[in-house]
Amino acid sequence: MTEAVKAPERVRTEDEARTREKARTGGERNGPTTATGEHAHGHGHGFLGERAELVSALLSLAVYLTGLALQLTGNGGPASRALFVAAYVFGGFFTLREAVATLRRGRFQVDFLMLVAAAGAAAIGRWEEGAVLLVLFSLGHALEGYAMGRARRSIEALGDLAPRTALVRRGPADPVEVPVEALAVGDTVLVRPHTRVPADGFVASGSGSVDQSPLTGESVPADKTPVADPAAALADPAATGPDSRVYAGTVNGAGTLDVVVTRLARDNTLAHVVRLVRDADQRTSPTQRFTDRFQKVFVPGVLALVAVLLAAGALAGEPFTDSFYRAMAVLVAASPCALAIATPAAVLSAVGRAARGGVLVKGGAPLEEFGRLRTIAFDKTGTLTEGRPRLTEIEPAAGAAREELLRTAVAAQRLSDHPLARAVVRDGTPLVTGGPLPDAGNLRAVIGRGVAAEFEGEPVHIGSLAYADTLTGPPVPAALRDRTEELARTGRTTMLVRRGDRWLGILGLMDAARPEAAGTVAALRRLGVVRTVMLSGDDQRVADAVGRAVGLDEVRGGLMPQDKAAEVNRLRRTGRTAMIGDGVNDAPAMAGATVGVAMGAAGSAVALETADIALMSDDLGRLPFVTGLSRKASRIIRQNLWLSLGIVAVLVPATALGLGIGPAVLVHEGSTLLVVGNALRLLRHPDPA
Repeated sequence: MTEAVKAPERVRTEDEARTREKARTGGERNGPTTATGEHAHGHGHGFLGERAELVSALLSLAVYLTGLALQLTGNGGPASRALFVAAYVFGGFFTLREAVATLRRGRFQVDFLMLVAAAGAAAIGRWEEGAVLLVLFSLGHALEGYAMGRARRSIEALGDLAPRTALVRRGPADPVEVPVEALAVGDTVLVRPHTRVPADGFVASGSGSVDQSPLTGESVPADKTPVADPAAALADPAATGPDSRVYAGTVNGAGTLDVVVTRLARDNTLAHVVRLVRDADQRTSPTQRFTDRFQKVFVPGVLALVAVLLAAGALAGEPFTDSFYRAMAVLVAASPCALAIATPAAVLSAVGRAARGGVLVKGGAPLEEFGRLRTIAFDKTGTLTEGRPRLTEIEPAAGAAREELLRTAVAAQRLSDHPLARAVVRDGTPLVTGGPLPDAGNLRAVIGRGVAAEFEGEPVHIGSLAYADTLTGPPVPAALRDRTEELARTGRTTMLVRRGDRWLGILGLMDAARPEAAGTVAALRRLGVVRTVMLSGDDQRVADAVGRAVGLDEVRGGLMPQDKAAEVNRLRRTGRTAMIGDGVNDAPAMAGATVGVAMGAAGSAVALETADIALMSDDLGRLPFVTGLSRKASRIIRQNLWLSLGIVAVLVPATALGLGIGPAVLVHEGSTLLVVGNALRLLRHPDPA
């Protein structure tokens, strides 16, 4: 309870830090950024800013076309020049404003080259050429800003999932509607049918199904039931089972639920996801780091090339205006705007699409690395398996009845709280058909081996083969011993059951593989993953059984956490490696992997904060989705880079040989829009579920 109250204070501290950072840097980051923290284009003004920039660009186009019409009809003169100047003002306003702000920080972006070119055209009296440059440039940027805003708004829409108000039960009076920010830990909120859940918490009363797809990507609504002990659940919310846990922003079905709040609005799962997705662009990918380094060398190189062209023209006796005009055209052609936006546009689109599919990807670095993986290592328990043992074999001994074996085992194990005992009771009770089951008594646990009890006046012993061999009386029959050893070789945990002097049979238990695990591994192979490995702390035979069922290439059992980390480091020496685990117990191995992936991260602040990629649902089937998305994003990034560099490679010599500013800026802005449009295809990446 204390921790639940302290957590929002930590969030407030983080919020205050971000507020101070915004004050220092001059505002919220709204657009894709480079490794230096700058906007790739500098036009991140939010939705209203996008509309204002588009209006300004359209005004620039209108006055330019009017001035051009006057000039072509021979009625130009001062009027057409005034209109071209107006086109300069409308077309260059936002670019100039951003360039000034950037220069004040001691840097300049590629847009600065466009302003230099436009000013140069005006200086030699080519107002119409400078105007068309700024008109097309501003139109291109306005359309680009709108397209990027679409990707950005797909992320911001996550924050709108949670309702603004909640109905709170306080005392015997009717529920009161309050803002979600006013909810306190321990409040009980009423969630009516077909409305959104206002806060993270657990179901105290009522039952029904909840659509968690906006947060976890699950295609089927999850059934919810009340917790057995609300006070205990409030004292330790992390121990609440998934069947009772609900999250802010999910959609209730036809039932009515009373939900006890376990997290304040600013600290709920949805708030974590939105904040981490918004900040995802700060983790730049290797390609983005390359383009940033390239631009730092390339832009000064372009300015040097312009100086060389001017000097060459002067030495050749060419008129200065011609040399200067050609140099300005080269300046336009060489501006690598498409290169600057190529990677951030793809990252922003892919991160937004992944979030809508229930996968949190923390930026370009893990996104791009995951798309290049060759090896994936899995934890076993809770990742490839369901994380709880199941009763898989019920085999009576010769001359014994299956019903007596089940009744005896279930009655005795009902007294134990061991996970294996609970599995026998859970799965065996529905199979008992001989009427009401009497209680056993006098349970004695033999740690690590088995239990002894009394049932219907007879002593009962249930345990391992090693425990059975310590008992006085008739030994384990040879056939029963052989079958026990055979089951153990296939990964089962076995229990021999004796009642009085009679051996009743064997129970086999196993933490079974998830139903989707084998299909997920096969899908990953089709996507290009060439090596799949299991790293488990369980006995090697148990791990081998799961590995065979799932279809893994390698299985390593009996590993401690430090051993898992060492294995991941060994795998990394052979290529990029991901580690899939629960985000907590496997933290050392995940930290050592190229990319760490947390399973079932919804509701787990630790998993959300530590993993590079978080699968919000407890569904391995999300892995092929994010793998395919990452590989597609990597392909699009490469396409964008080759396109942007290719355009520059063609345009620079073309303008040096006489191509004018107008055609150059048309191709230049067209390539930028093409790059953004190509990146936006990621927003439509299909979900195989």
